[in-house]
Amino acid sequence: MKPIGIDYTSAIQQSAGIGRYTRELVKAVVAASTDYDYRLFVADTRHADLPPPPSPQCHWHTTRLSRRWLERLWYRLRLPLPIETWTGHLALFHAPDFVLPPTLPTTKTIVTIHDLSFVRFPEMTMPGMLRYLNKWVPASVQRADHVIAVSEATRQDLIQLYHTPPEKISVMYHGVGAEFMPINTTPQQAMRQKYNLGQQPYFISVGTIQPRKNYLTLIKAFNQLPPEAQAQKPLLLIIGGRGWHDEEIITAMQAQANIRWLGFVPDTDLPALYRAATALVYPSYYEGFGLPVLEAMACGTPIISTNTSALPEVVGQAGILVDPNDWLGMAAHMAELLLNKELCQTLSRVSLTQSAQFSWATTAQQLLTLYQKLLA
Repeated sequence: MKPIGIDYTSAIQQSAGIGRYTRELVKAVVAASTDYDYRLFVADTRHADLPPPPSPQCHWHTTRLSRRWLERLWYRLRLPLPIETWTGHLALFHAPDFVLPPTLPTTKTIVTIHDLSFVRFPEMTMPGMLRYLNKWVPASVQRADHVIAVSEATRQDLIQLYHTPPEKISVMYHGVGAEFMPINTTPQQAMRQKYNLGQQPYFISVGTIQPRKNYLTLIKAFNQLPPEAQAQKPLLLIIGGRGWHDEEIITAMQAQANIRWLGFVPDTDLPALYRAATALVYPSYYEGFGLPVLEAMACGTPIISTNTSALPEVVGQAGILVDPNDWLGMAAHMAELLLNKELCQTLSRVSLTQSAQFSWATTAQQLLTLYQKLLA
């Protein structure tokens, strides 16, 4: 079997975002094909600290060096220390997290680019990361034999901003986990008690607390609900760990009793929280995909999102789209969903139809086809 290396570090070290993407993608790929020897590289760990690999075709290849130290060795000191130092000989290496490590010249390479938000919104990028991203992401795109974009919007950004040849890029969407479904597998009353939600209706928003997620506009919109909507005493739940430039956002969230910042929520609780929500409100300025939108749609949750980047691509006709700075429009649509149960039911049905178009199994088949093409 030909050996394929995959950087699995994010899947071990990140619970959400790219970590979830990598876990789900690898699980679907190995379920779809046992034709390869999958070598999963994990930085900053030991075999003994890892769970069993996703399948018998997967094998851990680890280093105690942290990702930060590897980046220093690879990208600052330029040491010619290829990933094969840890994985052994590879036919192909797939980097699912923006940046390719050094590889031997005979190894085919793929890099996944999730977004170019650091180019579009440099002022909203994690401090200390902008120089690194601006240098090594375009270098990785140029060096890779093929590039995966997680949406057509990201593909167009790669073409426009990096002048990447269109034929070098394949769009492969996210899928959605089987746990995100409209069936109530968790008692709603137990979930409401766990998070102290009472019986009030609530809106939900999910994502790391950082400026690009546009939470301040969401809070402003929530505070401008008309009296007939406020009479229902709705809550706003914001789910996400701390990010960067988040002090003002956290202060605004903590200033009101009817806004609940839940921080990180276990994946096992998310589906039930989506299902009981009046709507997911996702006010982001820019997304390469927008996985919480897809997860909520798969649970049959109505969607209010923004008309930018990849979000119209994911939402389709299943939700309400607004300008990210239109807090009055956002408030009007939130009120409409609180007061119009028939509209909620219609959007819920369309959400289920739209979400059914996204599947990890489909993405895995597309990726395996690309592997085969590069290895032919």
